[in-house]
This record gives sequence, structure tokens and C-alpha cells, in this order.
Amino acid sequence: MVSLTEDLALRGLIYQHSDDALLGELDHGHLTAYIGFDPSSDSLHVGNLLQLTMLRRMQLAGHRPIALLGGGTGFIGDPGGKTEERALLTPDQHAKNIAGIAPQLERFLDFSPSAGGAQAVLLDNADWLLSLSLVDFLRDTGKHFTVSQMVAKESVRARIERPEHGISYTEFSYMLLQAYDFLHLFDGYGCTLQMGGSDQWGNITMGVELIRRARGATAYALTSPLVTKPDGTKFGKSESGAIYLDPGKTSPYELYQYFVRAEDSVVGRYLRYFTFLDHERILELDRATAEHPERREAQRVLAREMCTLVHGERETARVERAVAALYSEDVASLDEETLLMVVADAPSTTLARSALDGDGLELVDVLVSSGLVSSRTQARTTISQGGVYVDNRREQDPAARLTGKDLLAGRYVLLRRGRRDLHLLCFA
Repeated sequence: MVSLTEDLALRGLIYQHSDDALLGELDHGHLTAYIGFDPSSDSLHVGNLLQLTMLRRMQLAGHRPIALLGGGTGFIGDPGGKTEERALLTPDQHAKNIAGIAPQLERFLDFSPSAGGAQAVLLDNADWLLSLSLVDFLRDTGKHFTVSQMVAKESVRARIERPEHGISYTEFSYMLLQAYDFLHLFDGYGCTLQMGGSDQWGNITMGVELIRRARGATAYALTSPLVTKPDGTKFGKSESGAIYLDPGKTSPYELYQYFVRAEDSVVGRYLRYFTFLDHERILELDRATAEHPERREAQRVLAREMCTLVHGERETARVERAVAALYSEDVASLDEETLLMVVADAPSTTLARSALDGDGLELVDVLVSSGLVSSRTQARTTISQGGVYVDNRREQDPAARLTGKDLLAGRYVLLRRGRRDLHLLCFA
């Protein structure tokens, strides 16, 4: 049986760790470990997903995970990775964001008593930070660190080196607040391990040091690599094309499609980072990618695993059914919500329902007006050559007309030219 440290190492999930003794504790001890989640949005995103799966791996190995919402530190904002001051959120915005994030955390961890000693804990650091006395904080926490130590941290140094922006005292204090969180969780929950992305190393080790100095005890730090796209940029909520865990922001279909389109250069890494497939299966998929990349087997498995992890098996089955129907006549069996989900990126035109009365609309004219072809002549040629589909049914009669019989879900007609060019007609 593969140990937890072997599993993490084989997946490339151990980026930095503060003490080799931690590795033995991971395999043979019973740790309480925490990861903090920034509530600057009302949804977590794929960049957070790696840390969620890290907590889940810890719990499956018998350790107790703490998911910490930054309801207090969120009012400050981590300066790491940012070139200028973050916009401060209002209390109402914070409350809304936390209300959105909490249920997402509950999808990944077992918070029920049936988990026994590994029962997950969900906390909000606003519960202790917002009532913290400034004088007490400076006396009991600030005294343990020098300004030179803090300035040496990468997140601070990078900002200081940009004099046009710099760093405010507010953000400069963030790492001390995070260190205080670790101390608070050590005192109240016996938490001895903080985990996070590699960009959090400086903040996490401040907490390790605070526990050593204030309590004379050993605590640990463990970071994982940042999840990056093929171009090397990281996933995030402020980056373009963010992939959210909230289905209202990123639909299950969009999430599935994003990962089914993953490039060969990253699919193996994503399988290791995000999924709970065993190592042999991942290696099989590596070989499949190397030997038959055109089959995209690894991408299809990744998309299925990701969608199931985030949205559940039932939603994944619905998405896969929709994917299969998108280019087949089974599209007629889709309900309106699923149909609109799979054609969300397609251009559309709204027409009066009465346009389908009588003899209906000439397909040639509709192809031109929709922009799928540039002229009636091109429309007739494309139809005759078998390149036009109405509701995924190939139409080869240039005299064909659209009528009410062609409606999907009672309101739509899906036009397609070739394999990829779609246009949705909506009849109101």
C-alpha cells in the first residue's frame, strides 16, 4: 500500500516542507492540518481546488483537516502575487462571499461525526481576529518578529521594489495576522501543520516560527506547487477566463469542456494534482497520451473526474449525455436547460415565432442571415455538398424550409455548418 508521503511525492505535490520529521508524521501520526481560503469572491476557483484535494487526501489518510475561511484577514488582503493594493471589501460583501464559499468546502470534506478523529472543521478567523486588541496583538505577536525579517519575505520585497505602488502598513501586517491564526489553531485545536500553495511559504513559516517562540513547540509547513495553465500563468479569480466551482459562474458543461480540451503538456500533471486515480491508472493514461494523443483518452478521463469531483456523478452524467448529443440527432431529446448549456458559446438570433407559420423560413435565407454563409449561392452549394445540419440532421435539399416541426424544446432550431460552426435560432 502506498503511504501518504509516497502518494504526495509521486503526484508532485510536495514543493516545500519545513522539517523532514513532518514526513514521518504524515505517514504514522495523527495530525491536525489547516489551509486558509481567501473570501475575496463568492466562489472558489480551480486554483483553490488543489488545496481542497490536499485537505481531502489528509482526511482520507486519517488526519483532521481544518478549512479556515479568512473572514478577518480578508479585510486586509494578502499582498502576495499582487502589484498594487487590493480593493477593500465591505462587511456585506464579505458576508456574501463567505456564504457562497462555505457550501463548496463541504463538498470535499467530511464534517460529520462519523469521520471520528478525522472529522473536518470549518472555521472563520473573523471569530477571533475582529475582536483582537491591537495593543495585545503588537505585544504578544509583533514582538517576535523584526521588520527586516518581514521585509525579506518575497511577497513584501516584490512590492517594495515597485515604488510607484509600494505596500501599505495594512497589507504589511497580513503575514503577522496569518501567523496569529496558526498560533490560535495550535492553542485551540492542536493544529501543528499549515499547508498552502508555494506562494504562501513565507506567511506559513512565520506561523511556524511564532509557535516555536511563543509556545516552545514544533509546528510544520508544507506547500504544493501552484497550478498553472500551459502558458505558465496561474489559475485565479482575477485572471482572465477564471474557472469557478460555483455552477452559476462556470457551468458544469464549461468546466468539463475546459478540461477535455487540456493540452497534452499539462493533462498528466492535472490528473496527478486533482484526481484520486491510483498511480497505475495515471501511468496508463500517460502512455495513452504519448502513443495515441489523437484519442485524447487522458483528457476525457480528466474531464469526467473533475466534473464529478466538483459537481457530482449525476451532473457529470448529464454533461456527458449533452456532449454526446451536441453532434448527433439526440440533441432533440435534451431539455431546454441542457440545450442552452451546450450551445452557450454559439452565436444566436431571435426571431418571431410566427415566422415559422405556413411554409416557414427558407433554409438558404436563414443560413445567410445567421452569418454561417456569405451568400445564397454559397448556402445552396454547402447544402448540396452535405455541409449543413438542422438540429444535427444533415439537410441536402437546397429548397428545404424551417417549420415548427424543427423546434427543439419548443423554441429553438440549431443550425450547424461543418463540424464546428453553430448558430442557435430562438423563436419568441
